[in-house]
Amino acid sequence: MMADNQLVIPVERVQRVIYLIRGQKVMLDYDLADLYGVPTKALKQAVKRNIDRFPSDFMFELREQEFANLRSQFVTSSLSRWGGRRYKPMAFTQEGVAMLSGVLRSDCAVQVNIAIMRAFVNLREALTASKELARKLAELERRIASHDENILTLFQAIRQLMAPKEGPNKRIGFQLREKRAAYSARG
Repeated sequence: MMADNQLVIPVERVQRVIYLIRGQKVMLDYDLADLYGVPTKALKQAVKRNIDRFPSDFMFELREQEFANLRSQFVTSSLSRWGGRRYKPMAFTQEGVAMLSGVLRSDCAVQVNIAIMRAFVNLREALTASKELARKLAELERRIASHDENILTLFQAIRQLMAPKEGPNKRIGFQLREKRAAYSARG
């Protein structure tokens, strides 16, 4: 897929192979090898020759249980992709993927890296937007809860006003006591 001497990889294709493992967004060695257009074995060899460039926060090997859990998420996995692996897959963080472009000798490594970095950035932006939406939703829920309390208080006050008063009925209106006394003396 060359356009103007540049490899074009859809960001969506890259995003589909970014996984969350050990609380980090990572890409696995065979997916990266596929994107770079090199055999997985060649990618692993390049990493091992330059292992000092890949500290544990850049790259780590999956544990057997992690790999089994990942495989179980894909019901329709093909045997050629998942079965018969002799070595545990390597997982690369965003920083590890960036380091790969320096150790791989393929012509398209730089362009693939650009596409991968864009995919990581898009995911980060989507996550940030999602967190902002969750924060706004929580704020709205808090506001509504206080409105509910205020509305209940208002209804209670209205009910109190509507309830009949207990006790003796008082006359309504203005009366002068002096005149009442004067009228009673005349009569």
